[in-house]
Amino acid sequence: MNRKRNVTIALTAATLSALLVYGIYMLQLRQIRFQETVAVVVPKRFIPAGEQVTADMVESLSIAKASYRPDMIVDAGEVIGMESVVPLGQREPLLAWKFDRYRLMPGKTESTFQIPKEYVLSVASGVRAGDKVFLYTTGKEAESRRLFAEAVTVASVRTSANVEIDDPDNPHLFAMAEGDLENMYAARRSANGAIDAVNLNLTEAQWLALDALCRAGERRLVIAFSSESLAIGNREEQP
Repeated sequence: MNRKRNVTIALTAATLSALLVYGIYMLQLRQIRFQETVAVVVPKRFIPAGEQVTADMVESLSIAKASYRPDMIVDAGEVIGMESVVPLGQREPLLAWKFDRYRLMPGKTESTFQIPKEYVLSVASGVRAGDKVFLYTTGKEAESRRLFAEAVTVASVRTSANVEIDDPDNPHLFAMAEGDLENMYAARRSANGAIDAVNLNLTEAQWLALDALCRAGERRLVIAFSSESLAIGNREEQP
């Protein structure tokens, strides 16, 4: 009887030992998995909604691979130049849905201004809503120069009938949102209508500077298309 009991105790002890070893193994395996990390892009500081992201606003942060989600941004180039749709917390992993590629609405410090016709000398014929443009001033008695160092966003471009200039069957904004430069170019070529009114998203300081230069009639604006409008699409095409 004692021998049988000893065998039972030995088997029980062996089983418990095996379970303990297995438990330690699984715990170590789980710890190793959590120790595996992946670098994601996070803000260096709080970013409010509507602010355009620049390179100095983001950095890489290593997180546990088990915490990684497929929609987290791992390449800072994917968000630089885009605008935040919602507020972003400091060192919070950035998610793709929290950014908008082309915002026709003005940013948090901007308003949409319709540029008076008498202020404008010329507008590049290919300019469309969502484009980035450079503003130049020129006049008979004034030296031509760029008005602002940075490009500004076109909110809308309309004909004299107050119709947005675009190809109704293949709107360029759809192709622009997808980074499809070929279809975007085709849509612009197919669009009809002479540009009569241009609305720009400007800060108050930008509008006041523009108005001060042009309202006397001695200087007028030249609105030029900027290749910055294609920067995101070109970035997506890079391997």
